[in-house]
Amino acid sequence: MKVLRTQKNSKNCIVCGMENPFGLKAPFYVLDNDSVASVFSFQFEHQSYPDRTHGGMIATLLDELMGRALWINEPETFGVTTTMNVTYRKPVPYGTKLKARGYITHNSKIGFSAQGEIYDMNGNLLAQANARYLKMSFNRAFGEGHNVHEEMCYEMPMDLDEIDFPEKTNV
Repeated sequence: MKVLRTQKNSKNCIVCGMENPFGLKAPFYVLDNDSVASVFSFQFEHQSYPDRTHGGMIATLLDELMGRALWINEPETFGVTTTMNVTYRKPVPYGTKLKARGYITHNSKIGFSAQGEIYDMNGNLLAQANARYLKMSFNRAFGEGHNVHEEMCYEMPMDLDEIDFPEKTNV
């Protein structure tokens, strides 16, 4: 799939926060098939068992990815997770490059549903999830006194032209 643009990263998020010392610093790309993708690596700090990424970190990455799918067409709206189901297909390693994507499966005025998937670079499905979200403005979701443009301030480089994924599947 062709990369159309990048999405901004934040300062402190565990997934995309560029100033978080334990964060993934994952970049996010909008693809030409209305999905959001990332190419990233979990690190040693994200492990559970030796050579395995903690399931909570896997779920966290999938949640971020699916929530960001809304920003393709509604960039000022945030998704607040209400339910999420994760299926762990194979062990997810850390210290190796992975790719993931998220896309909306249903969208309404007040909420949306999405699906997310993590693959190794050979296209093997490692984990997948589906979730439901409520739509909210930044101030409603996070309270007055926070500035979305101050937190989401890192412009990410367009360093990829394409990211290949298998056909979309249902969890």
